[in-house]
Amino acid sequence: QIQLVESGGGLVQPGGSLRLSCAASGFTVANRVIGWFRQAPGKEREGVSFIRSSDGYTYYANSVKGRFTISRDNAKNTVYLQMNSLKPEDTAVYYCAASLVATLRSAPYSNWGQGTQVTVSS
Repeated sequence: QIQLVESGGGLVQPGGSLRLSCAASGFTVANRVIGWFRQAPGKEREGVSFIRSSDGYTYYANSVKGRFTISRDNAKNTVYLQMNSLKPEDTAVYYCAASLVATLRSAPYSNWGQGTQVTVSS
């Protein structure tokens, strides 16, 4: 049973930081691409970042480049998204997902977590 569980979301002030976790079971993260996506109210789901866990190759959407860092701990079968300098525009439900293809497009991601809410507000 392939499962992804996000955690670490919450309420943070602008300029603050959060670290999201994506814990995987039923497969090995090191053999997959893990992506982070987000969906804000009234907006389409957008790709934020991905990591090809086998070699650590990463990619970021322009909107988060320089502020977010994706990483993995293969021993824990977990992928993280460190979010710094958070802005109100980052408010969304954040999802992690697994794919065999390295892309920020959502279509190739066949396994999704339930999401964790990130709210950036003063």
